[in-house]
Amino acid sequence: MVYKAWFRCIAGCDGKYGLNEIIYRCKKCGDLLEVAHDIEKLKQRNADSWKKLFDDRYRRTEWPYGSSVWGKKEWVCPSVENKNVVSLYEGGSNLFWAERFGREIGLKELWIKQCGNAHTGSFKDLGMTVLVSMVKQMISEGKEIMGVACASTGDTSAALAAYCAAAGIPAIVFLPRNKVSHAQLIQPIANGALTLSLDTDFDGCMKIVQEICEKHNIYLANSMNSLRIEGQKTISIEIVQQFDWEVPDFVIVPGGNLGNVSAIGNGFIMMKELGLIDRLPRLVCVQSAKANPLYRSYLTGFKKYKPIKAHRTLASAIQIGNPVSINKAIKVLKMFDGIVEQATEDELANAAALADHSGLFNCPHTGVALSAILKLIERGIIKSNERVVVISTAHGLKFPEFKIRYHENRLPEVTARYTNLPVELPPDYEAVKGTIFKRLEGQFH
Repeated sequence: MVYKAWFRCIAGCDGKYGLNEIIYRCKKCGDLLEVAHDIEKLKQRNADSWKKLFDDRYRRTEWPYGSSVWGKKEWVCPSVENKNVVSLYEGGSNLFWAERFGREIGLKELWIKQCGNAHTGSFKDLGMTVLVSMVKQMISEGKEIMGVACASTGDTSAALAAYCAAAGIPAIVFLPRNKVSHAQLIQPIANGALTLSLDTDFDGCMKIVQEICEKHNIYLANSMNSLRIEGQKTISIEIVQQFDWEVPDFVIVPGGNLGNVSAIGNGFIMMKELGLIDRLPRLVCVQSAKANPLYRSYLTGFKKYKPIKAHRTLASAIQIGNPVSINKAIKVLKMFDGIVEQATEDELANAAALADHSGLFNCPHTGVALSAILKLIERGIIKSNERVVVISTAHGLKFPEFKIRYHENRLPEVTARYTNLPVELPPDYEAVKGTIFKRLEGQFH
């Protein structure tokens, strides 16, 4: 069966555009676009059949369906021919049962969706495989595309550089100078991307990359391009699949440019439309208190919104004061009885460190999400018997400076409560034995 998808305006204009058009906003009203699918055609296959198809493909070897994104190709981007798919076997990340940490904070079922267990170490791979595959498809159809560009706080640039390198397509990344970790900076450099370090913040980079892409035949890869959203919506489909097609009660997502919370919501909506699930979870979007325009809008019941100047935060990937997907996020959160929270620097750093002590290794953005759980439990919004999933957006190894400075208690605005520095000792048996048993006795008493 041939399935179809296209771009449409999120504001409801009747414009309809092909996925192979180089377009990012509605030609009639200027609002963002979203990918629409022929739901009636998809309904011709029943829910149990879709579940079986997705389960049969999951992490298998038939190209390209072993990818957890392309294993759901009919729901994501049916327009790309398999020969043009650029896949690095993305998705299928661990849904980690944080049993010990959950027990410590009063939850029976706390799960961490470890999207950082990915080729480039973040959830951005899920969207970038779709976008770069469509660029390769368009080039094969004769479209003149010189390269693909993005503004980034680190993770988007890493994913774009890797997928473009695999496809043989030039990548250009715009990074705010001195505002990404060294581990994030080296990724696009290593993959051969033209890396532009601008003396501005993410919002400033975003303004310039949009102008470059509008005036030249360079394709824009930021999440205002809804092809990215289509790949990222597989996070929610995969979570339900990993729960044997059961829906969690809460899904908690760090929010910056707000494409990911929109994508995750879209995945749940599509599953409900096609009968694979019969209810929606509550979505919680959490921002840094230093970059919280969505949170401020939430406090007004989403009646008011205005961009802000984002201040420097440890959660550097979500240091965004003018998120391009704001309208998409608000629309989705309203449909999910959504909650928006914020986290201070002290809250996010200590939440990440506390969870690390139970076997995790959290990036600061996951710390933002984890801090919200503690608040929502305290308020009685999350109950002890409810199933909660936190979206961990990136691998902790991308942020070594954050981890080191935490344990040295050198993070600004943070009083580190769970430090664990190496103990320096002479090579003396008695000194070593005394230190070991002092620590062990302290843990058991």
